[in-house]
Amino acid sequence: MRRCSLAVRRLLVRSSWEHVNKTYPNTRQPALVNYCGSETNQVSSADKAVRWTSNGASVSKPSGNKPRKKTTALSLANKKRQSKKITMVTAYDYPSALHVDRAGIDILLVGDSVGMVELGYDTTQPVTMEEMIHHCKAVGRGAQYPLLVGDMPLGSYEINDDEALRNAYRFLKDAGMDAVKLEGGSKARALTVQKIVEGGIAVLGHVGLTPQAISVIGGFRAQGRTAIKARALLDDALRLQDAGAFAVVLECVPAPVATAITNALDIPTIGIGAGPGTSGQVLVYHDMLGMLSHPHHEQFVPKFCKQYAKVGDSIMKGLEDFKRDVESSTFPSGEFSPYAMTPNEENAFKELLSKDAEERKRRLQELSERLKSSDEYETLGLYGKSD
Repeated sequence: MRRCSLAVRRLLVRSSWEHVNKTYPNTRQPALVNYCGSETNQVSSADKAVRWTSNGASVSKPSGNKPRKKTTALSLANKKRQSKKITMVTAYDYPSALHVDRAGIDILLVGDSVGMVELGYDTTQPVTMEEMIHHCKAVGRGAQYPLLVGDMPLGSYEINDDEALRNAYRFLKDAGMDAVKLEGGSKARALTVQKIVEGGIAVLGHVGLTPQAISVIGGFRAQGRTAIKARALLDDALRLQDAGAFAVVLECVPAPVATAITNALDIPTIGIGAGPGTSGQVLVYHDMLGMLSHPHHEQFVPKFCKQYAKVGDSIMKGLEDFKRDVESSTFPSGEFSPYAMTPNEENAFKELLSKDAEERKRRLQELSERLKSSDEYETLGLYGKSD
């Protein structure tokens, strides 16, 4: 029997949703959990016209000759069977999500790398559940069609499986995600994945370089570079598949290892720094577009990242041009000052100003003198010398 059969049975568990609805009433089951068969809850023609968010709001599909379908775990599995590559981008906010959506990307991951890319942390470890929920909500409002995956941060799923399931529900109910991602493929992690999948939530696995575990693996280091460690990564990936994961991210592993793992699995693999042999590829939005030209960011841009644009250079030039135009009083010109008064109203306004012009001038002069005296006082040191 194929190894995916157990995963299919777990993903088709319906009774778990009775438990979900007892704990969280009015929860709407996502139509994506079955990746080896038909979708488990059929949507009506009315539902197909909108994407429902976690709070019940809907966003209409854009008009077009070929209606675009929402990416599901099922459609990703079909892509692998048809040898079609899967695209995934990691993004963190509403504007980025809009661009990713319009580009036709298959999966949008709201990664805990937001801590390093947008929040200024040196690692992903300080990122909290609340920070992830905040960014997932923003992304969910901007993207309709990609499969939306929320990255569970360090400490949100390791303590026990019940807490992991509770936090995973928050990504669906509070943040509008379609699935969650967990790092690691140990036996304990596989049990956590199984618990979440049986709770009705699709899970994306992640092996290889697992940034949350840098304290254990010794930093941001490539993994699977020896035969024994490469075989261990394969075993991790197989465990995640058996636990019900719909796909696995392979990060920073040698290309032959990633290809071997991909060939051994029925579920798709998404590579990042893992060569061309995976079922798909993922890059971080900011990295691939060259969004930032700042030392803090540049020191974290990985070697495997191809930059498809230099947006950061354009941003810097735009800001510098704005600063120059304001300081030289060339902005705003008449072209960018569109709001006008009629000549009669402008004359009436000038008459109103003239009535107390002398009084306002006197008050302004008094204020100026007080501020000048205060400034001179503050600049004197303790013994009368300037600081």
